[in-house]
Amino acid sequence: MLTLLHTADAHVETFDSLRDRIAPDARLHHLVRPAFLSRAGQNDPALADDIATTITAAITATNGPVICTCTTIADFAEAAGATRIDRPMMARAAAIGGPVLLVYCLQSTAETSQTALKQALDSEGKTTGKTAAITPLFLPQYWPFFTGGEPDEFHAMLAAAITASAQKNPPACIVLAQASMAGAGAKLAHLDLPVLSSPELALRSGLGLPA
Repeated sequence: MLTLLHTADAHVETFDSLRDRIAPDARLHHLVRPAFLSRAGQNDPALADDIATTITAAITATNGPVICTCTTIADFAEAAGATRIDRPMMARAAAIGGPVLLVYCLQSTAETSQTALKQALDSEGKTTGKTAAITPLFLPQYWPFFTGGEPDEFHAMLAAAITASAQKNPPACIVLAQASMAGAGAKLAHLDLPVLSSPELALRSGLGLPA
């Protein structure tokens, strides 16, 4: 059984739908902990040890492999033995090479996402100079649509902003850093660029299925 650690209820339906499409016989266990995101998002170093302890306890209490679907707490979860959701996606982006347009809505995901992408690019030998060829696109203004239960509006607004950025400075690929952004991918087909999102790549990896 594969456990998925989420910080939003919306991800349960996302991954159940993916499972039904690509591996209907697979067993998923969803562990939803919204408080992990709110606490980690405070960026308070004094809370770091407490957050790490809490996340570690949740992961070690499970049986079998765990995928953490929240980028903000990914470093804590990975240190506790979980797989972070964006590793397969970052590896795919690195195989394509830069420049990479890295899109995110939460400042708390910025450092961890860029670090994971740089590590993947380094592994592929595609880092230039001191930094990898990464262009961050921070879109915090649209996050309330996701948290407010309006995913269609969230994805449409993301797609419009990403389109404007990509047309101005065309990247080699687009990385949707947060799992919640995956729905925007279908709205970006007109760009004729690889648009990578993490849920399906991570689930296939966790279930041992080909990407």
